[in-house]
Amino acid sequence: MAAGTERPEPLRRDARRNRELLVAAARKAFAEQGLDVPLDEIARRAGVGNATLYRHFRTRAALIDAVFENTLHGTVDAGEEARRAADPWAALAGYLEAVFAVLAADRGANDLMTTAIEGVTSLDAVHAHNHETLTLLVGRAQRDGAMRPDVTVEDVLLSLATLGRSVPSLATAAPPHAWRRQLALYLDGLRAGMRPAAPLPAPAPTPEELAAVLRDLGPHRRN
Repeated sequence: MAAGTERPEPLRRDARRNRELLVAAARKAFAEQGLDVPLDEIARRAGVGNATLYRHFRTRAALIDAVFENTLHGTVDAGEEARRAADPWAALAGYLEAVFAVLAADRGANDLMTTAIEGVTSLDAVHAHNHETLTLLVGRAQRDGAMRPDVTVEDVLLSLATLGRSVPSLATAAPPHAWRRQLALYLDGLRAGMRPAAPLPAPAPTPEELAAVLRDLGPHRRN
């Protein structure tokens, strides 16, 4: 009886350990390759079989949810800080810079923040907070006269998604933080009036760097 009552506990510990290994392996694989990395590669990295992966995570969305449940809280924190900032334009620019820093550092987070993925429940709150933050910041900047009045929040979100997709490739193919140049150009396009443009914070990409970025943005076949 004693042996029978003690036996399930090690199995629960093993299951918990396997789940932790899978989440850690997925986090690294997603950061390196994006969210379309093959699930069997994640299982291999974790040192478990495919059946174990599917026992813990029935869908790719469930695994993504587990990996990024707490990862994007920094974006929410940056939004809260921007909401408290006194200068409307500095608040908007600072928030977008914080978002782009996340997009450049993690391909998985980039996929999450620049595409629509169904079934990732932890992402819904982040998207909602991001929309609320941008609605507030854009409204403040426009009322202050710092931002052109014909731009909508949807304009900003669409532009950020399309520009943001290039950030990981640019961060790899060009000098570190080269994405700041593209963000500065974008922000200057949002400004109202004829204010002097701030100096661009990074050199322009070379033809070779541009070609490498465009190749990386193209379709990739996953085994």
